Amino acid sequence: MKNLMIFTLAAMMTVSVQAAEKKDSVNPNKPVFTTIKELPITSVKNQNRSGTCWAYSTLSFFESEILKKTGKTYDLSEMFVASKDYMDRAWLTVRMHGDSQFSQGGSAGDVLVILREKGIVPESAMAAPGSMTGDSLANFNEFFSVMSPYVDAVSKSSAKKMSGQWAVGLQGILDAYLGKCPEEFTYEGKKYTPKSFAQSLGLNWDDYVSITSYTHHPFYTDFAVEVQDNWRWERSYNVPMDEMMRIIDNALANGYTIAWGGDVSSDGFTRDGLGIAVDDKATQSLAGSDQAKWTKMTAAKKKSVIDSLGVKAPEIVPTQELRQQEFDNWTLTDDHGMHIYGIAKDQNGKEYYMVKNSWGDTGEYKGIWYMTKAFVAANTMDYLVNKNAIPKDIRKKLGI
Repeated sequence: MKNLMIFTLAAMMTVSVQAAEKKDSVNPNKPVFTTIKELPITSVKNQNRSGTCWAYSTLSFFESEILKKTGKTYDLSEMFVASKDYMDRAWLTVRMHGDSQFSQGGSAGDVLVILREKGIVPESAMAAPGSMTGDSLANFNEFFSVMSPYVDAVSKSSAKKMSGQWAVGLQGILDAYLGKCPEEFTYEGKKYTPKSFAQSLGLNWDDYVSITSYTHHPFYTDFAVEVQDNWRWERSYNVPMDEMMRIIDNALANGYTIAWGGDVSSDGFTRDGLGIAVDDKATQSLAGSDQAKWTKMTAAKKKSVIDSLGVKAPEIVPTQELRQQEFDNWTLTDDHGMHIYGIAKDQNGKEYYMVKNSWGDTGEYKGIWYMTKAFVAANTMDYLVNKNAIPKDIRKKLGI
């Protein structure tokens, strides 16, 4: 009994020491978030090995729009959108004799065009992503290694006249890897076509506009943002940076979410669920490192430094001039699309946007990212929003 008591006391002391060590090892700068505003979203999806963030983020946005309008929850098919979009993009590439990029990427504008012109189907009406090749998630590696050379060969053909049969062959590739898009299907006991199903969702596709902010075009006009994945040349309304941000805040305050497209290639966008507009020079100083040493650090080491600083990581102050400079020098690109649906604050009171990603249940926050307002202001390429979410004074300036 005595030995048992000694053993028990020793064990309790060990647990106590381990607990203290664990507590002491916690980074005091790690963000602790308090939700300010959170709007309804559908479940987090996983695009896996496919360049379809634009489809996942924008359909997620429209699923929230449907929730707001009707209270109904839908899971819309990203692969339907991809199939229709890649055929449209192939036609343009062929018509341009190859002088147009054919790739996996796209934009929120692509999804809106497909919804308006071709309709949509629920996820259950298409083959599950990846299932056509025996995978459990989408994997476009083999798919595009087959499709891209095909489109390239057709578009750069020396033939004097095209037969049009190339499109039949391409449709076969799309169907083989993504599944055949149904012309008619049954959903909850009712028959639909893709177009009639889109009409049944209760949304007005004319309510949606794209917003951007650059100085190489006049403010309060619209233009096609000059990036490769905006291959349809869909137009965005151009507003000053502060109004671009005010629209986001006004939308969230009034129950509207945002389909966001922008740059996530900087050190401040982590795989653990944070987006911070890190000020490299100030970070170097806090890390006890000069510029030369910082520049030579590996990406993993920089990430470690940024993670350790946490909520104390210094941020740049975004400006209109900086946005334009980085757009013109290619350091601000449209490399990812996500879905903004809320606002939170950390323990120091700094506000972050709550963002649904499409990388599955990953990261510190299970598929959700927290991006500071400075990060969004600095890294936004453009975003899709319901025009009714735009403040009246800005709508008046835009004439919408």
